[in-house]
Amino acid sequence: MSHGARVIRTGVSSGGPAAAPSLTVASSSAGSDAELMDGSYFRSCAGMLKVAQMISLLIGFISVNNSPWTDYSAYSFFQIVTMCDLVMILFFYITHIFRIYRKLSCISWPLAEFLHYLIGTILLLIASIIAASKSYNLTGLVAGATFGFLATILCILSMWSSYKVSCITQSTSK
Repeated sequence: MSHGARVIRTGVSSGGPAAAPSLTVASSSAGSDAELMDGSYFRSCAGMLKVAQMISLLIGFISVNNSPWTDYSAYSFFQIVTMCDLVMILFFYITHIFRIYRKLSCISWPLAEFLHYLIGTILLLIASIIAASKSYNLTGLVAGATFGFLATILCILSMWSSYKVSCITQSTSK
């Protein structure tokens, strides 16, 4: 998310006639700025972790949604938390893939994502505990709570890895 320095070539030199600009420098800088999607984020650890979170949240939501409920308030809370968390993770995933963070530099994206994971993980942990305690051994509800716990662990891993990267980046820049 840092803005790198750019070299502007005018084609006119004060020391003599204009030299032809290097095609490799121009094409590589134009290619990285002009690409619509960040293909390397698909294969990165953070990108795959977000996909795993979204899949586990979706499976947890579907398994609870297709089960007979015993306690309406507990499972509606679980469904709301899983869908809100899924939508926010999808939003940050799209933000990274399409490099929206470069265009909207007024937002501190690492802080926003860290706060989302902090609040979302706490709510997801609470919802999973409530769902597990009210499941009464119904297989769909137990599966939903289990995938809720799995998503909670994945969110903690994502939060820890983003905090670890932030600390390493900050300490090496001094």
